[in-house]
Amino acid sequence: MRQMEFKMERPGLLEEGQDITVTEGVLPSNYYYTIDPSLAMSANIPFRNRLQSKRGKVVKIEETPRGFYVTAEFDEPEVK
Repeated sequence: MRQMEFKMERPGLLEEGQDITVTEGVLPSNYYYTIDPSLAMSANIPFRNRLQSKRGKVVKIEETPRGFYVTAEFDEPEVK
């Protein structure tokens, strides 16, 4: 299972165990992913590590001094 981290700005938008869909965005040299409908956003992902699945599940939400971070799991091999 592949895990990916997303930044969420406000608490309570997502819950652990919730099924999600993601939208892919393209930059000149990277991809980025947004949990629909614009609830959280990933870091920039290099082209070689493109996410193949568009559906996943929230496995962890943690609050840090820098904000809320959501870990989602997708049914595909982990990127090395």
